[in-house]
Amino acid sequence: MSNRIIICEASEILATGLYDILQSMSGCDVVARLDTPDQLSEKVLAYDSNILIINPLLLGYGERNLPLQLVKEYPQLSIIALVTTYVESSNLKLYDSVIEINDSKLSIINKISQLSKSNEKADDVELSKREIDVLVAVAKGMMNKEIADQMNISIQI
Repeated sequence: MSNRIIICEASEILATGLYDILQSMSGCDVVARLDTPDQLSEKVLAYDSNILIINPLLLGYGERNLPLQLVKEYPQLSIIALVTTYVESSNLKLYDSVIEINDSKLSIINKISQLSKSNEKADDVELSKREIDVLVAVAKGMMNKEIADQMNISIQI
């Protein structure tokens, strides 16, 4: 599967350098480059992107939870923070990975590759009919004992 990447960075120098590194990787296609996060959701949808690289400093105080919102809206999306200066570690927990300003080309390539592999593994998971039935019952609010009784399952662990 090809990675469709959006870069959201205001600095032309940083965005161009990152673009060149990503284009040198097989299986990576930078589909958009944005200066601001204003239309991120629309761009992710339009380009069917699976990786977003964004500088957290572009997000204002009211937008700092944007990574969580995007992942809820687009579960296939992995978000990488492009850190160019100090960012609180609590803010970086919202991201799947972090690229720092002093990372080498090899380090950046490894981080993208690791995300790609984890995305592929997540796509390969298939649930059986029985597992889906159990999940539906949980979603309906049924308790363990109720599910076990209804589906003739032992509640033993």
